[in-house]
Amino acid sequence: TEVGRRVAATAAENLATPAMELGGNNAHVVTADADLERAVDGAVFGSFIHQGQVCISINRHVVHDAIYDDYVTHLVDRAESLVAGSAHDEVHLGPVIDESQRDQMLEYVEETIDAGATLETGGGIVDLDGVEDSLVVEPTVLSDVTNDMVAACNEHFGPIAPVIPFSDIDEAIEIANDTEFGLSGSVHAGDLETARSIADRMETGMVHIGDQPINDEAHVPFGGTGASGMGGYNTEEFLREVTETKWISIQREPREYPL
Repeated sequence: TEVGRRVAATAAENLATPAMELGGNNAHVVTADADLERAVDGAVFGSFIHQGQVCISINRHVVHDAIYDDYVTHLVDRAESLVAGSAHDEVHLGPVIDESQRDQMLEYVEETIDAGATLETGGGIVDLDGVEDSLVVEPTVLSDVTNDMVAACNEHFGPIAPVIPFSDIDEAIEIANDTEFGLSGSVHAGDLETARSIADRMETGMVHIGDQPINDEAHVPFGGTGASGMGGYNTEEFLREVTETKWISIQREPREYPL
């Protein structure tokens, strides 16, 4: 987002229309009456696919108090069942992009623990044969997280799942919206109308009910709000971004002008 702001400013100086698809801090909201197994299925994919290196991945798990402990237990079990290792092997998680990204995400984890969160699993680097300092980060689950802890309020862009409790729907909405980003999100609720209401109140460009945030289809508009960018992508939205309208008229008969 910091770089995107500079690019957008440069574009404006040159009278070019900027289209910015930037960062995200996507919430996965799970209510007390949600299908727990289905919610965790989505959570595992949404947090850990591509090592979490997806702008629309789950950055925060926002889970009702009544099922919080069960959710964390199931998520930890699933995270520990994932195979992380070399991209040359059959694994669920491979290496992250580079050393600086790895070090930053592990620093987020450490600072979040220091702030009072509980490390449930992961939080380190996977040992690879013959590699002293690998780029493979363990699937990590953090409980007792609050929205102001660094792994939650920053786009950690790694295989990290901070789980934040809430007590009622209004609090869940407040937590989900307490970020400058507004790219994607997801909701699991036992009642569809409740899920729709939550989705409507989430200040984000895209929300997926009964699923997780990593969805992108060419025929559906894609885009975020706030610090997640400006402009539309996919379908006809993107055509409008990369074209300009031009008016050409043809006067078939001579006109009578007042001058």
